[in-house]
Amino acid sequence: MVSKEQHNLERSSRRIVSSLFVVQSLSTGAVIALSTVLSIVAADLTGNPSLAGVPSAVIQLASAGAALSWGQLWDRLGRNAGMTLAMLIGLAGVSLSAFAVEVQAIWILGIGILCIGAARAGAQLSRFIAAEVSPAERRGRAISLVVWGGTIGAVGGPLLVSPSSRVAVGLGWNGMTGPIAVAVPLMIGAVVIAYLGLRPEPLELSRQIEANVLGRDGPPAQARPLQALIRVPGVIVAVLTVLLSQAVMIMVMGITSLHMRDTGHSLADISLVFSAHTLGMFAVAPLSGRLADRIGRAPVMVTGALLTILSAFVAPSSSSVVALVAGLFLLGLGWNLSFVAGSALLSDQLTPAERSRTQGANDLLIGLASGFGSLGSGVVYASLGYGTVNLIGAFFMAGSAALCIWWLTAGGRPAPLTASD
Repeated sequence: MVSKEQHNLERSSRRIVSSLFVVQSLSTGAVIALSTVLSIVAADLTGNPSLAGVPSAVIQLASAGAALSWGQLWDRLGRNAGMTLAMLIGLAGVSLSAFAVEVQAIWILGIGILCIGAARAGAQLSRFIAAEVSPAERRGRAISLVVWGGTIGAVGGPLLVSPSSRVAVGLGWNGMTGPIAVAVPLMIGAVVIAYLGLRPEPLELSRQIEANVLGRDGPPAQARPLQALIRVPGVIVAVLTVLLSQAVMIMVMGITSLHMRDTGHSLADISLVFSAHTLGMFAVAPLSGRLADRIGRAPVMVTGALLTILSAFVAPSSSSVVALVAGLFLLGLGWNLSFVAGSALLSDQLTPAERSRTQGANDLLIGLASGFGSLGSGVVYASLGYGTVNLIGAFFMAGSAALCIWWLTAGGRPAPLTASD
């Protein structure tokens, strides 16, 4: 029979995870809506079309750098205050960006997108808050629900671009201000939900859950230094799985549109392929989380790696839209399985005192890997072609699969903590 205390813990956990789902949806919608026009805004404000990609790059780099800072700061502030602060910074960022377009000030836009990148890092780290307030047998589902929240934002954000632009013009504003200004109420909603929904304090809740699992009370387990954590096999497997899957996904996805244009495809064809890719990335997230909890992290990670390898042979097999749709869907699906199960495995390996700092470092590495993957794909594509880009991705994912199989055959356990830890 479930005790009253256990019932209260489960209810609090569900409320926090649901709140994180909403925060992820709202913040992703805001970022996607404004990102749709940022390249146009950058080209207009600078008068140099070659700088159109700079805002997106700055957001990625700011997100990577902020991830480590959030990881350290959230241990001091708590998850509630930390997440609320991240969303407030995002609100400041979208407000400054909208103002920058109206006054045609590139330096204000620069500050705004730095803030947006920092907020994006906080939103991405929220999957680990969901994990730590959930028992080990439900962590995969909790992470996948937050990841799935990004689907609503990814789909809904672009739908707001055209109507918000028309509204802005009707008000006498710059047409590009609308898609950025529409992000303001979305971020306000994210701030409110983060502040009100992450209660009780998730860090304290995770300690209560840990104490119940270990059957003991008392002070929380001491945090191991990062130097010790990076030698823990489960941490190594989890970090490399997520890092490699992210880098390969970004590397192939980022160059596919150029490959399609070079092979004579229309924008409609490119949109169809990327819709299939997004579907693979997000639509099945709840299923991948349940699988990670039911059959284990390692089998799901191995499956994700194998699907990504398969995509590397399907996508370049033909220049037809059918092959590219199938290949990019498999790429997104493989990423989802690896990302969700790998994130769950990393959370499994850590005590509450270690999670925020270590997970922030993990997302820093993910951001750097994404940047290098994106840069490297262009160099490889220009010299060796689209097929080689995919083969390199397959090579990296074969290493990831081998590592996960080793972990599986070595008897890796999802939760390494004992009462003596």
